[in-house]
Amino acid sequence: MESRLTDLEIRYAHQEATLEAVNETLLLQQRSIEALRAELERIKQQMRGLNSGEMASAAEETPPPHY
Repeated sequence: MESRLTDLEIRYAHQEATLEAVNETLLLQQRSIEALRAELERIKQQMRGLNSGEMASAAEETPPPHY
């Protein structure tokens, strides 16, 4: 009976360590996701700025050299 209890305690300790490692990995992934979302939002804002008139119209553009 005592060896079974010891075995359960060992398993519990391993599971606890594994759970901590998984938790740390999830926290790092969440930080990465938040950073990527912020970067994507900045890129969206830049694209909106380009689409809202910062680009030259077709009439304003110079023709390519082969014309």
